Amino acid sequence: MVNPNINLPYFDLLFEEFGKQNPEALAAFGRHVHWGYWDYPAAADGSIADFAKAAERLSRRVCDAGNLGNGKRILDCGCGFGGTIASLNERFSDLELVGLNIDERQLERARKQVQPQNNNQIEFVQGNACELPFEDNSFDVVTAVECIFHFPSREQFFREVRRVLKPGGQLAISDFVQAEPFMPVLKFIGKFISYDVGSTYGKVDNNITLNEYRKLAKSTQLLSKIEDDITVNTLPTYPLVRRMLHQGKLKQYENVTLGAEWLSRLGIVRYVILSFQVS
Repeated sequence: MVNPNINLPYFDLLFEEFGKQNPEALAAFGRHVHWGYWDYPAAADGSIADFAKAAERLSRRVCDAGNLGNGKRILDCGCGFGGTIASLNERFSDLELVGLNIDERQLERARKQVQPQNNNQIEFVQGNACELPFEDNSFDVVTAVECIFHFPSREQFFREVRRVLKPGGQLAISDFVQAEPFMPVLKFIGKFISYDVGSTYGKVDNNITLNEYRKLAKSTQLLSKIEDDITVNTLPTYPLVRRMLHQGKLKQYENVTLGAEWLSRLGIVRYVILSFQVS
């Protein structure tokens, strides 16, 4: 069932392509719906299979930043089709895994795709990441892979994460941050491209810098642990995504993605993995 209050055009497109049994869409985004990570970007071959492996690597890098291990209770916010939950389910044992998403359509697919193994428990819950429907001190780790820019408020999300994490618990995320010197220019440009971005990727708030993340962590009593700039390692994602959009004759989507690619290549927007710990 589609919630009229949720605007995620690219997920609408994915569901349309999945309904057509598009093999490339299913192979590229049927498990993970985020960028890929390449240890050696020059070795990326541009294939769907190569991208799918890279997307799995990115998910693992975020989770490893959260110091994950056997026997923990883990919340994955913005869980999409359950790709990060599936990865953890395959890698570790005796976990309590909870995937949270505001879009019930994504959760329906996740429930069908991801089944417990290795003595793990899995639950998918519909909810708002800024109003977490969980008790205080109830998780060891919270993750949010490339989705926090869709949330209503980063500050409220951090406060909710701080509330549900146990003492010593960790938050691990990946996000796009802006290089501080370019913030005024990007805000100005954003006024002219907000419609195209919104009608392609939905509500996106990338108006944050790495230093602002540090301040946010401090204000919510979280200690910054890891700051890993992986921009260069994600760059092979863009040509592949643009090629798929071009084949689908989705020129608007392609142009927005091309703009994002050049902002990354020029170092104006950076892709980072961050982790924080309850202080």
